[in-house]
Amino acid sequence: MNEPDRNTRHAARMARKKTVVDAAIAAATDERGLLLVITGNGKGKSTSAFGMVARALGHGMKVGVVQFIKGRTDTGEEAFLGRQPGVEWHVTGDGFTWDTQNRAQDIATAERGWAIAARMLADPAYQLVVLDELTYLLSYGYLDSDTVLDALANRPAMQHVVVTGRGASEALIELADTVSIIADEKHAFRAGVKAQPGVDL
Repeated sequence: MNEPDRNTRHAARMARKKTVVDAAIAAATDERGLLLVITGNGKGKSTSAFGMVARALGHGMKVGVVQFIKGRTDTGEEAFLGRQPGVEWHVTGDGFTWDTQNRAQDIATAERGWAIAARMLADPAYQLVVLDELTYLLSYGYLDSDTVLDALANRPAMQHVVVTGRGASEALIELADTVSIIADEKHAFRAGVKAQPGVDL
């Protein structure tokens, strides 16, 4: 096929595609707060959520972040995003469960963090709320699933929420508007590379 024919076929194909895309955009007229769940075993769940924090700040939105499980306060995302105007950031965990080895303590810590999250989910001033690693608190039974799902379902109408963590429950996935499952194909850690600032921290 010569170059002019290839260009003609490409233009026709893109014109057909544009018709389909434009029709889908025109049909999407609903506007409301979304619940996004980012789950799966791969790297990038929290990273994706914090990208949405940056995006929301670019639109002048007020953002709340509650990090469950994680106890580090020296991460790059908190160092930068946590000091931006319009962001309220809470690291509420005591560290990974294999570090704490104390279920009663983990439950008490989860409940303290959830109190902060519940306050944000009830306040329409927060236009985006990130609940980082919340899925673990549900799968481990640290929080009552019905209580959490009810708060998510009954939040302010225009409030967006992002939930991250592995093993999202079927009930949470069913409630969500958008679900992304991050797959794990390869990870540097398994090759003996420790967590790197700017990539993992």
